[in-house]
Amino acid sequence: MFGNRKDNLQAKYNKLMQESYELSTVNRKKSDEKRAEAEEIGRQIDELEKQA
Repeated sequence: MFGNRKDNLQAKYNKLMQESYELSTVNRKKSDEKRAEAEEIGRQIDELEKQA
C-alpha cells in the first residue's frame, strides 16, 4: 500500500525538483516555490517511511 503512494510522491518530488532547477536561472521566485513544494512532498515521503 505504502509502496505505490511513495513511488507516486517520489515521482512528484523529482519532477518539482527538476522544474525548480530549470527555473533557477529564469525566475528565482518560481524556482523557490517549486522547491518548497518538493520539500513538502519530501516530508510526506519521510512520514510514510516512518509508518512502514
